[in-house]
Amino acid sequence: MRVLICGSSGLVGTALSEYLTTLGHTVVPLVRGLGGWNPALGELDTHRVKGYDAVVHLGGVGIANKRWSEDYKQSIANSRINSTQLLSARMAQTRDKPTVFVVASAVGIYGSRGSRLLTEEDEPGQGFLADVAQQWEAAADEARDAGIRVVHARLGMVLDRRGGALAKMLLPFKLGLGGVIGSGEQYWSWIALADVVRAMAHAIESPDMVGPVNMVAPHAVTCYEFVKTLGRVLKRPTILPTPAFAVRLAMGQMADELLLASTRADPKALRNAGFTFDRPQLEDALRATL
Repeated sequence: MRVLICGSSGLVGTALSEYLTTLGHTVVPLVRGLGGWNPALGELDTHRVKGYDAVVHLGGVGIANKRWSEDYKQSIANSRINSTQLLSARMAQTRDKPTVFVVASAVGIYGSRGSRLLTEEDEPGQGFLADVAQQWEAAADEARDAGIRVVHARLGMVLDRRGGALAKMLLPFKLGLGGVIGSGEQYWSWIALADVVRAMAHAIESPDMVGPVNMVAPHAVTCYEFVKTLGRVLKRPTILPTPAFAVRLAMGQMADELLLASTRADPKALRNAGFTFDRPQLEDALRATL
């Protein structure tokens, strides 16, 4: 297959490109500034999305790159929604349409829901990230209406030592400064990077997979369990808790939506599609990457 990837230089994009290539597929990156691709200006030449079997969109401003100002929140939203709308429109316009469009999304769409087990059948929740994710997924409607199979990859915390949330945690934990955040009872949905790329490849190759897909490991854990497991793997103490008020003081709204929110997502769609995880347990996934 010929696969076009937007966001190919990111953590997931790089790994997905390498994995699909090893499977014998031809991977082409969609690079900003080349082929008229400039989502901020609404520019994309139609021929850039023509003749591919699959298009994968992973682009977007980093959610945790810096404290959320109103301007930065707008950048987070625009970078996802506008680019997806643009790709969707151009694919719908071309005669040689791709068969499938896989678009990154997030389990943040469910909002903070305590210990409730959340599947793809559950309604979206409330909050900034939930609102962004709903608009992000709706932005693919034009491709969907044109008969393209659309898969929304609702990602949890992607675990890899080279990037993402885990990379940010490593230094304080290695220094013995890691600890439970807030009550520690909030659920964190996670997935090993290797399983993310396998799940995305599975979605591309499975004609019956369509709509939202929770790309998370089958065993979400509480913050307390995550912290204690990471400390055990690193052989470091985890005795310095961070109260919720301190996290809010340091991070503002981002603290409530990323670290203190409780989202216990279940990969029901993947399981029903016959997908099997290589790293379904947290400790095994952490040891594999660390």
